[in-house]
Amino acid sequence: VQLQASGGGLAQVGDSLRLSCAASGRSFGSTAMGWFRQAPGKERRFVAAINWSGAFTNYTASVKGRFTISRDNAKNTVYLQMNSLHSEDTAVYYCAGREGRGVWLQESNYNYWGPGTLVTVSS
Repeated sequence: VQLQASGGGLAQVGDSLRLSCAASGRSFGSTAMGWFRQAPGKERRFVAAINWSGAFTNYTASVKGRFTISRDNAKNTVYLQMNSLHSEDTAVYYCAGREGRGVWLQESNYNYWGPGTLVTVSS
């Protein structure tokens, strides 16, 4: 599976952005997906994850109620809808995937990574 994230850009505090991650490969429908982010000078951290069907999700505490992860298996795409953006959401966002069931929160759980997309939130 090859992944390509898009949708990043410059936003103001309180704005919304939607990130997309397009996947190539026939196994996307059986692939668990996740979003991670790396803020300037910090380690990459978990943001959200979704299981293969979209029925189960998990979020880091700081984005709960503001971000929504979803997927469209017919389009081989996973999304991250980001609302009420904070300046602390500024980061490079990465999508990741792994085949199989479950919702996975650790970087080491994922086999596939795409290049990141930069989100900058200014106040």
